[in-house]
Amino acid sequence: MSLDDIDARIITALIRDARASYAAIGNEVGLSAPAVKRRVDRLRASGAITGFSARVDPAALGWTTEAYVELFCGGRTSPDEIAAAVRRYPEVVDACTVTGEADALVHIRAADVRHFERVMERIGAEPFVQRTRSVIVLSRLVERADSFAPSEHA
Repeated sequence: MSLDDIDARIITALIRDARASYAAIGNEVGLSAPAVKRRVDRLRASGAITGFSARVDPAALGWTTEAYVELFCGGRTSPDEIAAAVRRYPEVVDACTVTGEADALVHIRAADVRHFERVMERIGAEPFVQRTRSVIVLSRLVERADSFAPSEHA
């Protein structure tokens, strides 16, 4: 599906505030509320908008330790095997296969370093994991909630 300028502006408005009313978005993009609703429905039906969610500060939930962990896997471990394993850990907030020496990169949030260590022990015990290398985040420098907003420079 190709997005026109109005679709892109609607998506940008929804990324900024998914709770904004269709009327408020319509005022911003120059459409009526029903026209915005029709476009949002079409964007959802096409898969361009995959859902809506709340952004929560992990520290407010007591998850103050954040780390990135490289997984080095043995043999012919498939991405599906890695995904199935790390998906079982609620502390894993994101995971992907990567280029380079490591096979996968896992983003973990935990209550504290001791909690992180327990998670690492469990992940490290997965049969396909040969070794791990982790870095703990000291401070987050950039976090873009609107990173998927259509860019006018693209």
